[in-house]
Amino acid sequence: MQFLHYFRLLFLFVFVFQTSFGQVTFEAKLSKTRLGLNERLRVSFEMNENGDNFIPPVFNDFNIVGGPNQSVSNSWVNGVRSFSKSYTYFLSPKRKGELKIGQAIIEIEGEVYKTSPKTVEVTEAVSSPNSPESQADAIADENLHLVAEISKSTPYLNEAITVIYKLYFSSEISISNVNEVETPKYSDFWSHQIAIPKLEIKRGNFKGQPYNYVTWRKTVLYPQKVGKLSIAPLSLNVSVDVPTNRRDFFGRTEYQKAPKIITAGRRTINVKALPEENKPSSFNGAVGDFKLDVSFNKFQLKSSESFQTSIKVEGRGNLSLFRLPKLSVPSSLELYEPEHKENIKTNLLGMQGTLEDIYTIVPQFQGNYPIPPVRFSYFDPVKERYYTLDSKETLIDVIEGPKTSNSSQPNAASTQNKINNESYFNFIKLDEKLSSTSTSSFYLSNTFWIILILPVFAFCLFLLILRRKENYVTDPLTARQKRTNKLARKYLSSAKKAIGDQESFYDALERAMHNYLKAKLAIETVEFSKDYIYELLIKKGASKDSVSDFITILNNCEVARYAPSADGSMQSDYDKATDMITTIDREI
Repeated sequence: MQFLHYFRLLFLFVFVFQTSFGQVTFEAKLSKTRLGLNERLRVSFEMNENGDNFIPPVFNDFNIVGGPNQSVSNSWVNGVRSFSKSYTYFLSPKRKGELKIGQAIIEIEGEVYKTSPKTVEVTEAVSSPNSPESQADAIADENLHLVAEISKSTPYLNEAITVIYKLYFSSEISISNVNEVETPKYSDFWSHQIAIPKLEIKRGNFKGQPYNYVTWRKTVLYPQKVGKLSIAPLSLNVSVDVPTNRRDFFGRTEYQKAPKIITAGRRTINVKALPEENKPSSFNGAVGDFKLDVSFNKFQLKSSESFQTSIKVEGRGNLSLFRLPKLSVPSSLELYEPEHKENIKTNLLGMQGTLEDIYTIVPQFQGNYPIPPVRFSYFDPVKERYYTLDSKETLIDVIEGPKTSNSSQPNAASTQNKINNESYFNFIKLDEKLSSTSTSSFYLSNTFWIILILPVFAFCLFLLILRRKENYVTDPLTARQKRTNKLARKYLSSAKKAIGDQESFYDALERAMHNYLKAKLAIETVEFSKDYIYELLIKKGASKDSVSDFITILNNCEVARYAPSADGSMQSDYDKATDMITTIDREI
């Protein structure tokens, strides 16, 4: 019995061994499951039996930079056959995120086999990518560099810094077909990209060696938070022509193309807080170097006439990120909301230009009215100190009109409230003449025809609503635009309710304008580039002035998160946004 038991175990072992030995396998193997945007992935499709009619997956999210390379291994060891065959690809990811590699298909001994899908996580570009796959890749890596030059690594809050991206390449290689695959985000900065009309190749030095370089991007940044802030990397896809040892028929050097993704790497700056010592109470967030000018167009006038006062700040600094000081006048002067004007240009030194508020003032009574001085404070990051500018007190002389003295003026309230008791009830008609109403037949009366026609009208209205509902269902784009338009109205309503709460108000106002753009232009949130919005609205038929005003309101929403704001300013921004949406809607 014991012998029979051992025999059964031996038989089972041989059976399992033969079954496992004869099983066909076909699988996909990855060199790594997590890689940077500028790294490469090796994918091998391996089988243990010879197959035919290999069909690779469609690599939609990758560029094929090498392959397919086929390899076959067939050996006998101690009478046991070992066979393997593989198809290998070298891939470069096109974007970040979770990327999928689909199924590969092969036919082995009349049976169809498929690999399991694979998922690869692609992160932002890394500073040290994996080893090059060929000599051409190695040469390209040594002679091609992307550098981010930052003007200042320790700026103050709201102090301008510049980031210039330069693409260096040696004279041994040539480059072509350069495009961005990863654009830096400036979530903690106010940013402005300076247009480069034409790319020019210049000579310079990189790590002490002569190089050609191209200035690819120039950006001005104003940090909006204190502490260590990160600037996401810029990554470029570059087609590099690398020389080889081969010569063509005419003896010229032949070149091999090596597509490369290079990155400037993530950069970090340390933003310093503005000093609390000696900070003026009138400081409103202005950082730079400025001048204050307060002017009047009249100093003498009659009552009920108007005069204008201009508060202008001129200089260089974060002009779009603070509010001008308010004008204060005596209560006998009627002060209207100011007309705001901006003339700002941005270059590598930051914003420069003027901000101006023009107030219209109407006196009610004659007399002499002193206009208190206007005070404006700012912080100079170069001299690292605060400055306060004051205008002079101005006297406005109103020479004609009613006087404010109670003795010379009648009591307006008592005059208006004086009532003649005898005629107080004269508007009531006491002698009424009533007449009886005549009755008529219901048939062919107005009520008869209304009751007769009303069901027909209701049925036609029902058909019209049904038709519109069918169109709504069959046209998903229109439906989505209607939903987004409705959402924009909802956020405008939310913004109106939030006046007084700065953060909630401008968040709701910005969302309303974004949803309006979604509805009208059929674009997604990821496409919200101001340049792209500008071009699209112009193509749709909107005027340049309207589009510029619309972009200005979007900028105001971004600025207002970091600058103090009054309820009147919020109401003004809300009215402007409503009028601008109506104007652009009518134009396009």
